[in-house]
Amino acid sequence: MNLLKAASTISLLTLTSRITGLLREIMVASYFGASGWTDAFNVAFRLPNLLRRMFAEGAFSQAFVPLLSQTRQTKTAAQTQELIDQVATALLWILAGISLAGVLLAPLLVWLTASGLHPAAFDSAVWMTRLMFPYAGLISLVALSAGILNTWKHFAVPAVTPALLNLSIIGAAVALHRLVQPSIHALAIGVMLGGVAQLAVQWPALRRYAVVPRFRLHFLAAWRSDGVHRVVKQMLPASLSVSVAQVSIVINTQIASHLHAGSVSWLAYADRLMEFPTALLGVALGSVLLPSLSRAVACDDVAKYSTLLDWGLRLTLVLALPSAIALLIFAQPLVSMLFNYGRFDHADVLATASALRAYGIGLIALIGIKILAPGFYARQDLRTPVKIALLVLLCTQLMNLLFVPWLGHAGLALAISLGAMLNASLLLRGLRRRGLFQPQPGWRLYAGKIALAQLPLAALLLWGASTLHWERAHGDALRLGQGMGVLLAGALVYFATLRLLGFRLRHFMHNE
Repeated sequence: MNLLKAASTISLLTLTSRITGLLREIMVASYFGASGWTDAFNVAFRLPNLLRRMFAEGAFSQAFVPLLSQTRQTKTAAQTQELIDQVATALLWILAGISLAGVLLAPLLVWLTASGLHPAAFDSAVWMTRLMFPYAGLISLVALSAGILNTWKHFAVPAVTPALLNLSIIGAAVALHRLVQPSIHALAIGVMLGGVAQLAVQWPALRRYAVVPRFRLHFLAAWRSDGVHRVVKQMLPASLSVSVAQVSIVINTQIASHLHAGSVSWLAYADRLMEFPTALLGVALGSVLLPSLSRAVACDDVAKYSTLLDWGLRLTLVLALPSAIALLIFAQPLVSMLFNYGRFDHADVLATASALRAYGIGLIALIGIKILAPGFYARQDLRTPVKIALLVLLCTQLMNLLFVPWLGHAGLALAISLGAMLNASLLLRGLRRRGLFQPQPGWRLYAGKIALAQLPLAALLLWGASTLHWERAHGDALRLGQGMGVLLAGALVYFATLRLLGFRLRHFMHNE
């Protein structure tokens, strides 16, 4: 399997999801702006999303995928299917209980997350939390399906599935925002419709590989199975590791809710733009690398394991560094051309751009974590990332004390970026100290050429940001055309410079 081709496929399909996600945010910005009501939706949506990341896409995938890959390599097809069935049954019953608890405890959860919301927005957040909390269960089952399909080297459906959520939210908002009060509740209805659609589209792909999970009524029998015990044993430290990052997000949301109204939303809009390169690079490479690294560990092939990590880091640098440069230099034009419509005014542009620049500082590290952490997960070493995450949480909150009084909501984003840099550095140091990762020769020359290629890109973006007019008065179509033109020219200049420096596509090919 050509890993670059597989990662490219995931990136292109993920691009579909991110484009629809961006359209979703543009629609939300135009219809609702950045206010206490959008803060309420972001808080309510964040709660099931936190659960999803903690127990589904995060801890569950990190524990389940390596075990499933190992079982498929060493056991029979019947034993592999039995593992899938047992884990699926246990997961379904646990998620049902958690979803019920979330609905009942919604007021407490909202208060713990964002007690600074004004009373009407707080009540709205509670209502939307109750409606959307079962989404966490639906999307966790989607994560189970995606883990199975990725292990079978089928990456397309899991990569494109998130687009259905965005399309559902857009459709619900357009169709229902005049029919429900407050109108922001239309977004919550769209979330639930999207969760159902995401789960439904996975089933045909699972059926094609004859690995459809068979859910059973006997929870205790599934819970006592060896496979579920091994997943739970691995999930506990993994849950703590992922939970640490999510606890940091909850704390940041709580702090932002006590700042200027709209702060939670400004951070959410900036985060959506930052997630573009994070998803296209980090998620794609992480999805490809984890099963491949797990197979290398199962075969005790240390050289292959190290080479895979080296390939992932090199590809990250060549694509993430120009993305970070763009976020830092072109932040205000980017926010203006995408969000400055309807109720999203110039003040919102400036506030969102400041958060986006702060996120841009840590972009390479945020993507690097998604490359380095699977190096530990593939070896079923989840304790090391936990220890690192705990230290990063402490440092991030100390930085909040320093930056928030000075920079407001942008200080929260800056603390996350610097924390990510610390996290990535410690993960890399841990892999090297254990002798698990040995960089291939030529890294200094490689990094130097990549850095040199940023100069013409940065110059072009700086000219575009400072010379062209980005105010709304100059026309939406002109503004959008100017922004896309500068970004496209920047990409062409960057890749042309790489070619002049001797880079070729074949240098990034890697066959497994």
